[in-house]
Amino acid sequence: MTDSVAILGAGVMGESLLSGLVRAGREVSSLLVGEKSLQRATELEERYGVRVVENRAAAAEADTVVVVVKPQDMADLLTDIAPVLRAGQLLVSLAAGVTTAFIESHVPEGVAVVRVMPNTPALVDAGMAAISPGTHCDDDHLARAEALMSATSKVLRVPENQQDAVTAISGSGPAYLFFVVEAMIEAGVHLGLPRPTATELVVQTVVGSAKLLRETGEHPTVLREQVTSPGGTTAAAVRQLEDHKVRAAFLTAMEAARDRSRDLAGGA
Repeated sequence: MTDSVAILGAGVMGESLLSGLVRAGREVSSLLVGEKSLQRATELEERYGVRVVENRAAAAEADTVVVVVKPQDMADLLTDIAPVLRAGQLLVSLAAGVTTAFIESHVPEGVAVVRVMPNTPALVDAGMAAISPGTHCDDDHLARAEALMSATSKVLRVPENQQDAVTAISGSGPAYLFFVVEAMIEAGVHLGLPRPTATELVVQTVVGSAKLLRETGEHPTVLREQVTSPGGTTAAAVRQLEDHKVRAAFLTAMEAARDRSRDLAGGA
């Protein structure tokens, strides 16, 4: 029999996980969604054929509870569902910055907690999810969490003390790349290209470059040097990026994201 899964929080990431599980062949009868909004509940029921109930009812029934809420909402949600949670049950948290220790302090002793840092490419089944076990989590619990997240993402196990860095890199990373894409499109328009043409050129270049990285396994420095002829156009452009300290700016940005992740943990 398939373990039952309750997803509490049906926002973008929660629905992404739900739709990914359905596409991956998970029995809809084994899925529950916790949702307060009647309109949203109706949408999800019609779209996926899934049963939508109150958070506490979903948590009481499921073998695995997946919590997909904002960090600042975690304490209230845990207080609500804690009375119906039980030892041995798996609780998977997708809330940025919230530690397993914080969650364990709000739930009954023996609940197995797994912390996950997902990212938005999960919407197209190309996500990156880093998972870390809590105190009462054994290999079976971790494997179950891994199987859940693999419906939409590549999954990597990391020690929890690395999760703030993961948040800064893969969790927030899509935004950095979209920022670069925006900048390249605007540059294309500035250089005289129609916006649709600039957009097509940039997006395909990003997609193709990522595929080249993945499929060749080459270090990015090697691939960059293959494009950069001595004294050529790319060399001139890269020199400007170095002069403007773009590499240092990325480091500073990721440090800021890591520090904010730590702040969220402290205020959860």
